[in-house]
Amino acid sequence: MPSRRIAKVNRAILEALSAAILFELRDPRVKNVTILNVETTDDLKASKVRVGVRGDAKVQSLTLHGLESSRGFLQSKIAERLETRYTPILKFVLEPNWLDHLTATSQGFLEAAATAIEIEDDENESADDETEPSENDADENESATTKTEE
Repeated sequence: MPSRRIAKVNRAILEALSAAILFELRDPRVKNVTILNVETTDDLKASKVRVGVRGDAKVQSLTLHGLESSRGFLQSKIAERLETRYTPILKFVLEPNWLDHLTATSQGFLEAAATAIEIEDDENESADDETEPSENDADENESATTKTEE
């Protein structure tokens, strides 16, 4: 597990790359790219960037070549953001089954959310059953006892 510093650097690189690709990169080959993960070495000299690309194999290959050719521009954006002694050299790695993994992960989140909602509903129902009688219930009880006494 990376140190806290490396995790922060990874997150900063991911954010800087995402913003640069989305808003500043003008290469027509680079589109429909999702940055999945960034792994930086302990000495901050190299980073492996895992990317997912929508499309067939030809589109994925073109996008990967576009990212490789724009590596210098992207590294300059990272250097502006990080302000460290070394700027990591980027290596882009294509994740072929990233969409399947993303779908499975989102299904897991949906199932967890549904389970949490069911548990909350069960807790709320049991809390409603155990509530104390209200003031109106107390007034009805007093009037019922006075009628039986008369």
